[in-house]
Amino acid sequence: MLTAIILAAQIAFSSPVHFPISLAGNFGEPRPNHFHGGIDVRTEMVEGKPIFVVAEGYVSRITISKYGFGNALYVQHPNGTTSVYCHLRGFVPALRRLVSQERRRQHLPDEIDRAHNPSAELDLQLRPTDFPVARGQLIAISGNTGSSVAPHLHLEIHDTRSWAMLDPLRFVGSYLVDKTPPQAHALMAYPQPGEGVFNDYATNQYFGLEQTFTAWGRVGFGLWADDYMDDTYHHYGIRHTRLLVDGEVVFESDVDSIPMYCNRMVNSWGDYYHYLRSHVWYMKSFLDPGLSMPCFRTTADRGIVTFNEERLYNLTYVLTDAYGNSSTYSFNVQGKRSSIPRAPKRNYVNMARWSRPFHCQLPGAQLVIPGANLPTDVELTPRMTLREGALSHAYTFAERSLPLFAGASLSLRLNRKPADPSRLCLKCGTQTIPATYRDGWVSATIKDLGQTYTVEVEEKK
Repeated sequence: MLTAIILAAQIAFSSPVHFPISLAGNFGEPRPNHFHGGIDVRTEMVEGKPIFVVAEGYVSRITISKYGFGNALYVQHPNGTTSVYCHLRGFVPALRRLVSQERRRQHLPDEIDRAHNPSAELDLQLRPTDFPVARGQLIAISGNTGSSVAPHLHLEIHDTRSWAMLDPLRFVGSYLVDKTPPQAHALMAYPQPGEGVFNDYATNQYFGLEQTFTAWGRVGFGLWADDYMDDTYHHYGIRHTRLLVDGEVVFESDVDSIPMYCNRMVNSWGDYYHYLRSHVWYMKSFLDPGLSMPCFRTTADRGIVTFNEERLYNLTYVLTDAYGNSSTYSFNVQGKRSSIPRAPKRNYVNMARWSRPFHCQLPGAQLVIPGANLPTDVELTPRMTLREGALSHAYTFAERSLPLFAGASLSLRLNRKPADPSRLCLKCGTQTIPATYRDGWVSATIKDLGQTYTVEVEEKK
């Protein structure tokens, strides 16, 4: 990220809109399976606002899709970054002509909105000389296309070479005023199984802040907190978090850059299962052994605090936003010598290690999980459900949702010969997963071991 900051100083950046920027979402907000990769610029709940290039460069890509970014433009800049403008209603006429020319070349209908024409998806790559642009040049009109629930501009900035996501406020933050600090709401304690207790219990517990607690052994902590900005009721993700114990930093996170391969690690940094129950993210201040995002700095014990003296420990959280607004929260923990319950016994037969590849076979199914794909060691519970007359039986590998960092390979054997192997896919609830067929087996990449998978015939579009 330091390289990107240095490069950013070599060219000037400006606002993508001609009115004061107000955000509906900031960079790095935790979402299930991904971080928010940019900023959501409010457009007063209407479409049709002019969108301007934030820095000199050239339009390198145009994409049109019913889902995701909808209508989007990519502008590559000479400082090694690329800005992406998403959910657009339309492009300037010169870009529309390029789109129309490409459609004619591919024999596609000349329609920009895929919602009106299912065959209109497009991914057009451009050369540096095709459409150069200047900073502040009108390039598009804001909209609500793709996976957007309300009109806005989603703006991303990436490192062009690695495609790591960068905080756009690093580049256009001077066009936004913010004097409101983050705010913490509650604390979560995570006694490590078989190694610690908190307030006499070995289970995860949440509390209000600024209290005095008791603990013994190894305990991790997490925080429910939100950032806020001036003149809006929206809440945002926390840019910078520090946890100090007796004045020493044991955990620090600075969400200014997120490599794409880290996107699904949000499920490990955040308390994924608490979120599924409550839709509240507690972001942990300690790291699971498989979590390797570069935005962290921790102690040798990965941020876990050891209470091994009968004395008062002082813990302090410091939360800071991109503008330097800070809030501080302190609480005390009294070291209290206590018995620690043993951790539950584990079945190592189906134990998937976070650091090693894992292979699992059931009748008619083969699962291969690459190493470094899980946050911790996980005991799987492979299960097959017979489906008489169906293309395949049904398979699941965990008792509850278990998202992976990347993909695992799942192959299912067919129970009968298909009429058209090219239309076979894996089904997971209502989700259709593209698959390949070979010698009676259907293979696909899956990303959650707790879902149920079957082979089905994909419906014609």
